[in-house]
Amino acid sequence: MEKDQIILGIETSCDETAAAVIKNGKEILSNVVASQIESHKRFGGVVPEIASRHHVEQMTIVLEEALNQAGIGYSDIDAIAVTEGPGLVGALLIGVNAAKAIAFAHNIPLVGVHHIAGHIYANRLVTEMKFPALSLVVSGGHTELVLLKEHGDFTVIGETRDDAAGEAYDKVARTLHLPYPGGPHIDRLAHEGNPSLKLPRAWLEGSYDFSFSGLKSAVINTLHNAEQRGENIEPADLAASFQESVIEVLVTKTLQAAQAYDVKQVLLAGGVAANKGLRAALTDGFESLSDIELVVPPLYLCTDNAAMIAAAGSVLFQKGKRSSLALNGNPGLDIEQSMF
Repeated sequence: MEKDQIILGIETSCDETAAAVIKNGKEILSNVVASQIESHKRFGGVVPEIASRHHVEQMTIVLEEALNQAGIGYSDIDAIAVTEGPGLVGALLIGVNAAKAIAFAHNIPLVGVHHIAGHIYANRLVTEMKFPALSLVVSGGHTELVLLKEHGDFTVIGETRDDAAGEAYDKVARTLHLPYPGGPHIDRLAHEGNPSLKLPRAWLEGSYDFSFSGLKSAVINTLHNAEQRGENIEPADLAASFQESVIEVLVTKTLQAAQAYDVKQVLLAGGVAANKGLRAALTDGFESLSDIELVVPPLYLCTDNAAMIAAAGSVLFQKGKRSSLALNGNPGLDIEQSMF
């Protein structure tokens, strides 16, 4: 029998310190995440310097807990997969240097992983991937449609031209005086309201690209104009109208691209993939397309975690990718150029 492949994953691209152990690219043996939300909440967003300090404080604790939960030691690990980029450069460096130190001390192969590739491969922890596949990646910093012809082969066919969807959610939430992070609060509020306000949709005809900056501005202007007229806009109705606009564009373009590229699977990925409205709308949209499988990961695999990094790293390791001890954090890493 072939030996099981054991991958240790490390993720520190933003404000979660995470470590995980994955067996054979699909089975989670441990998945430990230390969140920093409470530290950043009072600032209304992530403060990079504070995030980096927390990563330094938590890294050893999180690594030890991941190994203990998995019941293994460093001698059992076949490779270390670590987020190379994109992300906050200071935060990335903590994870990368921790991974390099362990790799050097224990003579373990090192594999740098693109953060978005990790989000996409979180779906492999749910079910085996079928190609060609299309991934809708929706997070605080990214909104993309990524075509996968085979493992590790990424082609971006659509991306945001300005604000990412998650960024728009946070800015609208701030305008409505909702706590950070704003996405879950907008989603909750939207289910209590009526999408009665007319807000724009940026279709960008002829492409699969996205744009949410105009929508964000329209929400802010709608609120300001109402205040000047002495009118009251129900926050729940505004949240519902905003969310309907975002979701309609995301789902419509994903449906169009999935059929145009004749894919077998559509994979939802990224932090905003936890949005209940988006999950429901995608499920409804693909219900009539019986030849395309929609994969929606559980909530704990949508937000940043190290299991997804290990899952992507497992594929890269099998394909022969190795990173040297000169590996560095790369905040502008391109997914199409990052794999080999």
